[in-house]
Amino acid sequence: MRSYRVPSLPALVALLAAAVLIVVGTETATAASVIGHAARPAPAGTTAAPARAPITCPDGEPYNVRNYGATGNGSTSDTGAINRAIDAAAGAGGGVVQFPPGTYRSAGSIHMKSNITIRLDSGSTILGSPNDDYDPPESNPNDEYQDYGHSHFHNAMIWGDRLSNLCFTGSGVIDGGGNLITGNPDSGEADKIISLTRCEGLNVNGITLRRGGHFAMLTNACTNISSDRLRVDTVSDRDGWNVINAQNVTITNADISANDDALAFKSDWALGRTYDNGHVTVTDSKLSAGCCNALMFGSETCGDFTDYRFERITINGSNKSGLGMVSMDGTVISDVHYKDIAMTNVRSAIMEKVGTRRRCGDGPGVGRIENITYENVTSSGQSSNNFTATLWGESGASNRIRNVTFTNVDLTVPGGNGCMGTGVPSNDPGNYNPNSIGTRPSYGWYIHNAHDIKFVDSSVQFVSNDCRPAVIANTGSGVSFERFTAERGSGSPFDMGFQSITGYCVANSTDTGGGALRVSATGGSTQACTPVPGNRLEAENATISQGVVEFNHAGFTGTGFVNYTNVAGSYVEFTVNAAQAGNVTLTFRFANGTTANRPMDITVNGVLASDELAFPGTGAWTTWSTATVTTTLNAGANTVRATATTANGGPNLDHLALPA
Repeated sequence: MRSYRVPSLPALVALLAAAVLIVVGTETATAASVIGHAARPAPAGTTAAPARAPITCPDGEPYNVRNYGATGNGSTSDTGAINRAIDAAAGAGGGVVQFPPGTYRSAGSIHMKSNITIRLDSGSTILGSPNDDYDPPESNPNDEYQDYGHSHFHNAMIWGDRLSNLCFTGSGVIDGGGNLITGNPDSGEADKIISLTRCEGLNVNGITLRRGGHFAMLTNACTNISSDRLRVDTVSDRDGWNVINAQNVTITNADISANDDALAFKSDWALGRTYDNGHVTVTDSKLSAGCCNALMFGSETCGDFTDYRFERITINGSNKSGLGMVSMDGTVISDVHYKDIAMTNVRSAIMEKVGTRRRCGDGPGVGRIENITYENVTSSGQSSNNFTATLWGESGASNRIRNVTFTNVDLTVPGGNGCMGTGVPSNDPGNYNPNSIGTRPSYGWYIHNAHDIKFVDSSVQFVSNDCRPAVIANTGSGVSFERFTAERGSGSPFDMGFQSITGYCVANSTDTGGGALRVSATGGSTQACTPVPGNRLEAENATISQGVVEFNHAGFTGTGFVNYTNVAGSYVEFTVNAAQAGNVTLTFRFANGTTANRPMDITVNGVLASDELAFPGTGAWTTWSTATVTTTLNAGANTVRATATTANGGPNLDHLALPA
């Protein structure tokens, strides 16, 4: 019989803190504000971010594994001593299990428990063993829905299930030592370093995972994950970190080098149900993948994904996708935003695909991908047999890719392809890899079954002459290119091809020599491009007081918009640099899904320029309009502030535009 202990005082404090819920109104007319942040009901098709329990790593006098019999000599199995130290700490309500300098051979599985910090001091290593004494894989009736490695969790160096408040800290190493299996393991063999399922609160800071077998780390159905300065080196094995069925994840300063997928977000059926996924941020990280994908959604995609932000990420090497996103098993992937991404030596820079594998136990339909942005993304140094950047939706109107915006996305590809037909390439709808689609008839971008796709201030060019067009869009609507630059190959029939696209446009765009782009269109219709301001300041990059950056309503520019808190006095302040003093027209782009006007005072350098400028209802939060005011700017830096004057707060503010 399992015994249960009363939690320690620190654990009780953490539980009480987790119970505190702060609710803030924003778009609705009900006013409330707390320290400048806001929350609103989730839009249709998404889930609101769950309340985050604080991740408090257990502290205090450490349980030194040497005091429980560990030798640290690199040859004697220390697994028993390690588990005794963990049991002792857990029995006291939680604590720190310390590994001082030394090499601790783990010839069997280490069993994690709740409220445990594994602290790896500098010079310490937990090392895998070839003795084949690891725990056997548990049975799983859901094996058929995902690969073996995703379906079994106990055959690992370290594993735990249904735990809370887990931490791995320090500057030491956990090394499989070349003893972990990259395929399906036999009895006693392990294929993972860290395997955690159904956990609440995980912190991984500073440690290094090396030679991880199939997975250096696999987390499934874990929520409230934070990681800083994690290093993974499993280039001789397979995957780095698979984050599966996860919500509330923050990863900073990661350095992950893998042979297979480096950092992958997935949702499978291994635990016999779907899970919501999202509210994830990954920043300031480095990724590389030998054979496969660097930063990936899928291929396992049973539950929906929403609210992901990837910023300031460097990718060096990927033989499949640098930025990959597939919906293979009925999932909806929405509100994903990439910003400041630099890629080199990736075979497929950007790929989005909707497929029809439908490998989940709930009889899923076909999914879709929507509301995705890419800003300040570069890719160069690709191998000669690269795959054209691709958006590939399915044929059903509700299964397509829609509302994807590329801003300052510049791709340099190898080129070198000869002339070919411009028909739709072959496709295996059950395969997620970039090679599942045949050779694309365009070298820069191929777009198929997609709606509302926008390119702004972006470009494609090649290293070696390519006879294919730069871009082909086939079947869909609302495909636009504003200030787009494309290199022209000698012998190419045209530069931009639109096949059965309703409402396409190309404006203010040229080839790399400054000439007009040649457009070929069949079976569709043109439309006027929505003007894109030449001097636009995004609200999400401005100074915000009592408001929050969001991106859950389609049609915004940049990477989001500011949702004002429902109080008078909430504001957004821009810094506007003017080459010379003079009168200018300021244009504010906004949405107001209510029927009530939400006026704002506009001040320039602290002086009122417009008293309660009107921001009337626009009919929906996805319907955007503009409000203008003419004022005088000084030469140099100016501050422009838009301040709400009523208890309803301001509208959703997208950007401030000035004349080019």
